[in-house]
Amino acid sequence: MARVPDDTQRWAPLVVLAALGMAVTATPNPGVVARITQKGLDYACQQGVATLQKELEKIKIPDFSGSFKIKYLGKGNYNFYSIVIRGFNLPSSQIRPLPDQGLDLSIKDASIKISGKWKARKNFIKVSGNFDLSVEGISIVSALKLGYDPTSGCATVACSSCNSRINNVRIHISGSSLGWLIQLFHKEFESSLRNAMDSEICEVVTSTVSSKLQPYFQTLPVTTKIDNVAGIDYSLVAPPRATADNLDGLLKGEFFSLAHRSLPPFAPPALTLPTDHDRMVYLGISEYFFNTAGLVYQKAGVLNLTLKDDMIPKESKFRLTTKFFGTLIPQVAKMFPDMEMQLLIWASSPPNLTVHPTGLVLTFALDTQAFAVLPNSSLVPIFLLEMNTNVSVDVGVRSDRLIGELRLDKLLLELKHSDVGPFSVELLQAAMNFVVPVVVLPKINEKLQKGFPLPLPTYIQLYNLVLQPYQDFLLFAADVHYS
Repeated sequence: MARVPDDTQRWAPLVVLAALGMAVTATPNPGVVARITQKGLDYACQQGVATLQKELEKIKIPDFSGSFKIKYLGKGNYNFYSIVIRGFNLPSSQIRPLPDQGLDLSIKDASIKISGKWKARKNFIKVSGNFDLSVEGISIVSALKLGYDPTSGCATVACSSCNSRINNVRIHISGSSLGWLIQLFHKEFESSLRNAMDSEICEVVTSTVSSKLQPYFQTLPVTTKIDNVAGIDYSLVAPPRATADNLDGLLKGEFFSLAHRSLPPFAPPALTLPTDHDRMVYLGISEYFFNTAGLVYQKAGVLNLTLKDDMIPKESKFRLTTKFFGTLIPQVAKMFPDMEMQLLIWASSPPNLTVHPTGLVLTFALDTQAFAVLPNSSLVPIFLLEMNTNVSVDVGVRSDRLIGELRLDKLLLELKHSDVGPFSVELLQAAMNFVVPVVVLPKINEKLQKGFPLPLPTYIQLYNLVLQPYQDFLLFAADVHYS
């Protein structure tokens, strides 16, 4: 059975958009820069106001009673009771950024349909009936203050101010031929109703923000575990900063080791996002984000791979045997006749990703130790190579995850040590040109296709995705759909 999202989750678009839009003025450069356009705020407003409307319809209106005076007859009493809201219409609403303050929520031309019962009494005269009330031209203006907890990096939101105003109240009486009596006291009733509704409306706006929006903010991932080695820090580094057109933000955007967290030895570059407004969300993902991943995994010693002959495609002429390598390096076949081989490949330094407008390039050095496998399964070292590679990187998005794929551009070999005597690495160039793209990179791409999660709450889907490389960062743009 599909789970039905509750009203709290209707705030999800505003949560994801606002959370991606946290920013700061005096702070170190972030790993991720985010921007929310007015288009994004408009969509978030639609979803958030739908929840607010339901909460406003729950307002309890108290009974009203008082006295009236009829000339020559004296005073009488009236009472309005069993008052219920039949509908709260919010046709025009908008959320706009307030420069250097936060967000401004404005609702115009709202209206309320109210019904109830009334009765009046003057001595022996008793009248009663039903009434219908239209409250029209309601305007609500509220300021939302966005912030963060410096200790946890969690987002915060609060209603810092709220004002409401009612333009017109129309009442229709039924149930008694003496309904004209209500004209004697309807102004007093309307005035009392205005005061009560003004107070209740802002109370509901404030409580909805604190009871529904703020708790949903707390569900946003501050840190996300990727595997047993690494996690991603998506914490905010400052309170939000609004500009005239956008809500801009800074996130730490950094991989960290689960075993031993430490500061990376390099800092993120300064990023300047282009002034596009076609999508709801723009996310600048710095090359720093990717390079902290390479650093963590290389330090953990997991960027390694052991190649055996059974991992090579059967139809390939290249074999991991001393017989095959003997055709390139005769000493190998002489010293280790007719044996299988193994190649242990590992990253000798952290891989480094650079982002340019023309694309993404990954450079890293791989050490490759070749072994002969003796009949008793023990390994004997043969030679040690250093492989310097240039790899093109294609980045994409699948659901809520950032994925990648590597393609080999250049591979340079250097002999670091030989246990079989000197030989020219040029003889191995063709062999390694086969091994790396056909065997090594597919293993890496298999992991990269699993991807890295983006900091999104549940029930959020991304569409109209665009990925564009710029200098030092990858620009990710998308529209958001709440489902």
